[in-house]
Amino acid sequence: MLERLRKRWQLSRLRDPAWRGLLDEHPQELVSLDCETTSLNVQQAELLSIGAVKLRSNRILHSEALYLLVKPRIPPAGDNIAVHGLRRRDLDQALPPEQAVRLLLEFIGGRPLLGYYLEYDVAVLNKYVKPLLGIGLPQRKIEVSGRFYDYKFRQNPGAHIDLRLAELYRDLAIPAPPRHDALNDALGVAMLYQALRQRGFG
Repeated sequence: MLERLRKRWQLSRLRDPAWRGLLDEHPQELVSLDCETTSLNVQQAELLSIGAVKLRSNRILHSEALYLLVKPRIPPAGDNIAVHGLRRRDLDQALPPEQAVRLLLEFIGGRPLLGYYLEYDVAVLNKYVKPLLGIGLPQRKIEVSGRFYDYKFRQNPGAHIDLRLAELYRDLAIPAPPRHDALNDALGVAMLYQALRQRGFG
């Protein structure tokens, strides 16, 4: 009932009916999503890159991945370049953020979104999505650190649970990909999720 009301409200706010497919959940697929940005402060952050890959059942669809470079208003410098490795010249031919977000929405469709601390990525993306759609990203969200917490809590309810990404890779015996690349991070989270699914926490 609540889900139907939420969808009705979202449809009423949707600026362009051409995007209504975003509200129809895909029954078999997810999209693992990651963004690189200029800041960890949502209000200040601009998109630098977007990585996304589809999952279907127990398969990660590497051939159906999306990687977009996004041109910020202020070019990255200093510490920011050291984190993600994207220099001014790497972004010279990058897409405007509005175009990148449109391509991302077309790629996602109604598929639920999967990520690690996904709330941050969604908050940054919604700065661009809301002016376009009239609503934020409407897809269901799956937080891989939350699934990992449930998995560890079931094993030992009283123990401290380390939710750092490196610990998830170590505990689930998944080789960690090179960090701070949006597509590599999206693929890594997809592998973590599949490992959790195999343990009954997908």
